[in-house]
Amino acid sequence: MSIRKSQTRHREIGLPPLREESRGHGHRNHKAFRLKEYMAKKSEPPQQSSHRNALTIFAVVSTALAVLLVFTYLQYVLLAIVLAYVLTPVQRRLEQWLSSATAAVATIAMSIVVFFIPVVYVLAIAFQQGLALLTAIQEGAFRPGRIEDRFETIGFVVDLDLLYATYQDPITQTAQRLATGTLSVIGGLPGVLIGLTVTGFVLFALLRDGDRFVAWLESVVPVDDRVQRELFVELDHLMWASVVGNVAVAGIQAVLLGIGLALVGMSGVVFLTVATFILTLLPLIGTFGVWVPVSIYLLLVGRPVAASAILVYGSIISVSDIYLRPVIIGRSGAINAATIVVGIFGGLVVFGAIGLFIGPVVLGGAKIILDLFARENAQPIAD
Repeated sequence: MSIRKSQTRHREIGLPPLREESRGHGHRNHKAFRLKEYMAKKSEPPQQSSHRNALTIFAVVSTALAVLLVFTYLQYVLLAIVLAYVLTPVQRRLEQWLSSATAAVATIAMSIVVFFIPVVYVLAIAFQQGLALLTAIQEGAFRPGRIEDRFETIGFVVDLDLLYATYQDPITQTAQRLATGTLSVIGGLPGVLIGLTVTGFVLFALLRDGDRFVAWLESVVPVDDRVQRELFVELDHLMWASVVGNVAVAGIQAVLLGIGLALVGMSGVVFLTVATFILTLLPLIGTFGVWVPVSIYLLLVGRPVAASAILVYGSIISVSDIYLRPVIIGRSGAINAATIVVGIFGGLVVFGAIGLFIGPVVLGGAKIILDLFARENAQPIAD
């Protein structure tokens, strides 16, 4: 029987097609083995078949329940995954001298001391400066008449009362939403503490047993080892671009702009630096969401030299994004801009704040999986 007929027969009985290179005695042995395997499944006793069906039902139900439990604290579990990805290199270094559990505890302790405590301190200062800014606005430090006079000195006529009357409803609704969101965050502090506790335990487990967890996934997922390795490599590139790369770029640009604001004597530098960092993480906004309003403010208060300096300096920082991202995210620069935009904003809606990093990974990972699926399904036809 020719190889083409053998392939046709295999397709008729549900077996995978034979490759062209498997001719001769090796081909006949392989064909006989596959036929025996197929006939063994056909002749499987009913009792064993019902056993498989029952086990399948139990597996599906238990998996669904486990997913439901994880979804209750999904944001905090995803936060633990992101932190574990970032801290794994430190864990590997410490495991050269310590046990896995001790290294995990040491890694978490060092990250708290070196990173989280300074971040909390900076955020506290930024929060205080933000409150001071709101207080100054409420006390009339930015009076409409004064701002209108400044605009008139540079040749613009602006009626802020008319603008406020025109957009009063959107402004009021936005302020109410911000107030409601702040109250909900304060009222939900106990839930946040519980969620952070979940994050800590999951992070410890991932750092200590991450390799075993990945090996278990590889053994459970019914995908070829070669495809799994390729998938993990691509997901690693996505995680690097979305988590490490974007955060590093945003941090560098925020610090640079903060230094410039401090040099011109701008008040509330920490608050503006944190705002720059957050806005730089968002696509289509970036650092100009801070330095443009600051330049306008400096111009209105009668400091045209400082306003021009921030305008030029901020423009340079915004342009530097073109060069910083390829350097820092060089090994995964192929991530699409549309994937970043849709992934970040969609991730914020679905996953909350952690969606800034997880959203692009989920969207880009879906594309990678679909590409692999299409390629693997097309291979037998090509053979």
